[in-house]
Order: sequence, then structure tokens, then C-alpha cells
Amino acid sequence: MDEYKSLNKYLNKNTLKSDNKFNSFSKRLISKFLISLILFILFLIGNKVSLEFKPKFYNIVYNETFSFAEFKGWYNENFGEVFPLNNLFPNDVKVFNESFVYDSANLYKDGVALKVTNQYLVPLLNSGVVIFLGEKEDYGNTLIVQQENGIDVWYSNINFGDIAMYDYLEKGSYIGEANGDTIYLLFQKDGKFLDYKEYI
Repeated sequence: MDEYKSLNKYLNKNTLKSDNKFNSFSKRLISKFLISLILFILFLIGNKVSLEFKPKFYNIVYNETFSFAEFKGWYNENFGEVFPLNNLFPNDVKVFNESFVYDSANLYKDGVALKVTNQYLVPLLNSGVVIFLGEKEDYGNTLIVQQENGIDVWYSNINFGDIAMYDYLEKGSYIGEANGDTIYLLFQKDGKFLDYKEYI
């Protein structure tokens, strides 16, 4: 009888813990949805009320460089992940989390050419948002990631992995493999090319 009571007590305790975790997740998800809805409604009101709002908004979005990665970093810092699924599935394990390894570095155009092993698996230097996927003249297949610090990093001469535009990628994530034994990197901020030595 005592064993039954202790087992029942144990089961009730664990059920309460999982219910609390789910309730906490639900509350955060609902509050984030409501914040997003309020921001969207404010945007619509501003668009209808002010004649100056619409041109300013379009100028910021289309003519100026808008840092998606910085905004996502700010949002996560203040409100947490949009969909914090890691809290519900804590057993998920990163399959690929490597640091960047290369044999030599030589200047190439506005960036650097890195000698790597043939078909080297390329990791991401820092977390950020994918803002370009495609071909760049003299660089080949290019992936541009806008990091949370506002620096755009070009990863060129690689065969892309399973990546799409506007994906948010974590530092160390697999982004593809080298097309041969050379990778081109380029660092850019506010239209200016930066010295690669400070970033790799």
C-alpha cells in the first residue's frame, strides 16, 4: 500500500512538471502572437493615418540596408525565440557544429581565397540570416549571410546544402561543401569591404 502511494505521488509530481512546462510554453507563444498582432495593427494604422509613413517605410525596406539578423537578435533577446521548440524537445542534438579550418589564405579580389581539403564541409562562422543564394561573377556559387553584428559574409565556390533564402542559421551550422579545394570569403558592412584577418 505504501508503494502504491509513493508511486502515485511520483506520477502526480511528474505530471505537474510537464503540465507547467506546457502552460509556460503556451503563455509565451500566445504573448508573442499578441505582440506581433499589435505591431502589425500599428503598422496598418500608421499607413492609413500618415501620408509620410508609407514612403518612409518603403525607403527603409527597399532603398536602405535593413539588417534582418540584427532585428532577429534584438527580438530573441527581448522576447525569446519565435517558436521555442527546443524547450519542448530538449533531446535534439546538433549534427554538425564545426570550427573553420584551412591550410592557407591569400588575398582574392575584395576578399580572401582559403585553401582547404578537397570537398571540405563548410561551417558557418557566425549566426545570421541568408540574404543571397546564387552565382556571383568571379566567385561562383555564393551564399551571403547577414550576421547579427551587421556584417555580410560571402561564402563562395561552394555547393550549397539544404538552405533557403531568409533561413536563420546558427554558428557552426553546415552550409555546404567546397567545390574543389578553394573557398572564397568576403566580409562587407555598409557597402565597404573589411579585412578578413579580423574575422577568421
